[in-house]
Amino acid sequence: MTQTPDPGVAADPRLSSPTAARLFRQATTEFNQRRFANAAHALTSVLALAPDNPTALKMMAVASQRLGNHAGAVECFLRTTRTWPEDPMLRIGLGVSLTELDRGDEAIEQFRLACKLAPTFADAWYDLGEALARQSYTQEAATALQKALALSPDHLLARLSLARVWTNFGQLDEAVKEFREVLRRDPGNAEGWFGLSYLNTDCFEPGDFELLARALERPGRPADEQERLWFVQAKLLEMRGDYIRAFDAFRAANELGRKRVRWNPAAAHERAQAVLGAFQGTIPSPSDTEFGREAIFVASMPRSGSSLVEQILASHPEVEGANEIKNMAQVLEAETRRRRSLFPSWIPDAGAQDWSRLGHEYLTLTSRWRETKPRFTDKSLANWLFAGTALSMLPGARVIVVRRDPVETCLACYRQCLGSMYGFACDLADAADYYIDFMRLTRFWIQKHPDRVMDLEYEALVTEPDATIRRLLDFCDLPFDPACLAFHKTRRAVQSLPSAVQIRQGMRSDTARAACYGNQLDALRARLRAGGIQLADDP
Repeated sequence: MTQTPDPGVAADPRLSSPTAARLFRQATTEFNQRRFANAAHALTSVLALAPDNPTALKMMAVASQRLGNHAGAVECFLRTTRTWPEDPMLRIGLGVSLTELDRGDEAIEQFRLACKLAPTFADAWYDLGEALARQSYTQEAATALQKALALSPDHLLARLSLARVWTNFGQLDEAVKEFREVLRRDPGNAEGWFGLSYLNTDCFEPGDFELLARALERPGRPADEQERLWFVQAKLLEMRGDYIRAFDAFRAANELGRKRVRWNPAAAHERAQAVLGAFQGTIPSPSDTEFGREAIFVASMPRSGSSLVEQILASHPEVEGANEIKNMAQVLEAETRRRRSLFPSWIPDAGAQDWSRLGHEYLTLTSRWRETKPRFTDKSLANWLFAGTALSMLPGARVIVVRRDPVETCLACYRQCLGSMYGFACDLADAADYYIDFMRLTRFWIQKHPDRVMDLEYEALVTEPDATIRRLLDFCDLPFDPACLAFHKTRRAVQSLPSAVQIRQGMRSDTARAACYGNQLDALRARLRAGGIQLADDP
């Protein structure tokens, strides 16, 4: 999304106090030199003397946003809009911070207003399109982004966003066209290459390898862009069957990722252990065992088949696929603030009424996914940690644990740029440890709730789709529907780019890669075995 422009104000005649005026000039100097923390400190003093000064509030809003304090930015933007309700840049700034706070629908409202106030401003339409896409309003997102490009054909961010929207919606020819147009206008564009690499390998052309090599050699490129280009080169090398150099390219990409992403393996392990410990005791029995049956949770590691399972379920006429929504995390974070006690330490103190209240909060937040169908899927990749809380809040819900071959899972994570939330993927040893914790905790959920948690093996789904899909539907108390077997024909938005492509290719049995890398994965295998994980080739 776009950033809120600097206010660019050197003085404000509304500041009658000489002290406030002096502090405001100091804040402006600090702001213009991009020392936002210093600017915010000075503005705090200004606002203590002139609490409703709109210019100081506007500058404080932008400074807070640049510092990552989006809650503070929202407060200041809202107060500023009382003075300047028709300023589209204020609406955009407010929308950006609302987006960062996962208040997507509120952000969309602000971006819509910005587009109404400035209908010829391409950035406003781009921000609206991005916000709509994040909330899975795919067709509306495409319309907004096309409007941005009609106003500004050189708006590469809007073109990239549109390409991703077409990918998510399964319109791959349109996606290729937009990614190619980005690369025509900017041959070294990292996001263009990265997006194209997620599509069918037929999208690549004979001269792409040389063009990509030149892009990698471009001096001064930001590390995150270089990281993505290494991932693209690795995929191209795999296409050529050059797995030795491909592994080197994946290693180069992930070494950059480890510098960018903060990942604490010990803290991740401690959290998984804490969740397991918190649910060892007895959870209060619910008064209504069917409450929450609307929800079907899919719990898995990344790149393990969870999108495939969700697509199968979402092909059923009674089920809406909600993708990787964050509402469970929002409910738990709110309860953590309310209790002033970190999750999961408050779990043993929660009573039946608490769980019922939390369940109602979750269902309220997810109500949009039941507007046309009675049930929905929640595929958050944190669900393996939250399954116990989900079933305590919603005793009628079902949890599907999707697991894939451990070596293939860890390698698949290592082969993808998964983002800052999944820093374990940058190191095969960390990926193994994460998988070990995943298996330990999900085995616990299955043993504790055998009638409400299903263990689904990805390889069984691929080799015996008919029987496995029927078992899946029966577990979810859904009547069989043949559309679930023809899931690749179902039109819906899928937020994960690689999954959006793969699920529309039908059931694939050619996704295994570990054998191609041979002894380069021996250390990974040893780490998994040391953690008690049995591998396919173990006696």
